[in-house]
Amino acid sequence: MIWRIAITGPESTGKSMLSEQLAAHYNTVWVPEFARAYLADLNRSYKEEDIVYIAQQQLLNEERHSTVANRFLFCDTEFIVTKIWSDVKYGHCDPWILRTIENHRYDLFLLCDIDLPWEYDPQREHPDKRKFLFDLYLHELIVRNFPFFVVRGLGPERLNQAVKKIDNFPF
Repeated sequence: MIWRIAITGPESTGKSMLSEQLAAHYNTVWVPEFARAYLADLNRSYKEEDIVYIAQQQLLNEERHSTVANRFLFCDTEFIVTKIWSDVKYGHCDPWILRTIENHRYDLFLLCDIDLPWEYDPQREHPDKRKFLFDLYLHELIVRNFPFFVVRGLGPERLNQAVKKIDNFPF
């Protein structure tokens, strides 16, 4: 049995680093965020349909990685991320993403807090909306009744907190 753990939260909250660290700690694999490489190679501004494509490719990559995972599969992003991204940017979300949120289950979500300093990256868009975005993630997880923990802390403290939450979770 592979337990899927989604690492989620606003931009610049350490999702990629935490995913990679957790995979190393548990001797398994993690699914990188497809959007990062896709947008880096895009020779134009992204469009609404790109978000759906990104979500679809993220799901395909997750399925590929699940075949080689060892007990846990850590997913650096998930579909609430694409929903919030689309809602904030375009005012609505594609039905495919909404259906995927409901039908594609994760066993646990780790919501990364905004306690890390925001770092500039050309793909990041909202340094001034961190609390607003964090609250959107929190709301989505609560209203959907998804199992989650908020992870906080700098450096090793964040990883240690996440490991404790995972080790004590009743999988």
